[in-house]
Amino acid sequence: MNRTEKAELAATLKEKFNQAQVAIFADYKGMSATQADDLRRALRTHKTEVKVLKNNVARLITKEGALGQEAKALMDTVVGPTLVAFAFGDPAAAAKVIHKFAQDNEAFKLKESLMGQKRIDVSGVEALAKLPSKEVLMAQLLGSMNAPITNFVGVLAAVPRSLVTVLAAIEKKKADPQA
Repeated sequence: MNRTEKAELAATLKEKFNQAQVAIFADYKGMSATQADDLRRALRTHKTEVKVLKNNVARLITKEGALGQEAKALMDTVVGPTLVAFAFGDPAAAAKVIHKFAQDNEAFKLKESLMGQKRIDVSGVEALAKLPSKEVLMAQLLGSMNAPITNFVGVLAAVPRSLVTVLAAIEKKKADPQA
């Protein structure tokens, strides 16, 4: 690969790093081609693209510092064969698939990753994988926002309900004076 090809590849990867919600790094040494294809296929449904990162190209990407100092420090520590999953959709869904794949395959090891320009460690990726999906989080937020109004309506409705219950008891007592 000559210098111009490396520069073009670096520009393409830089664009992917900028667009991705999260870039999850992993060591894939020892994985079979079918396992890699299975991972790519599983991630494709979650708007996640998988690329193999060449270490020299990784250093070219962060050379100017456009991705931030944490990304530069991470790229400087990247050694060995590195697979990068660029999650353009829901980062939690991609992290779930990758985390499950890492648990099922011993040859696949998670590394420190990037969330935007922020560096996250392996435990951060695992925490991201344990988050509920975006739709579930939005439903929980809307439920939390709706709860005070629902409770307020319930309290307001309790006053007339109590009055009706008391009036019904008085009517029943007057109708049956022996009770």
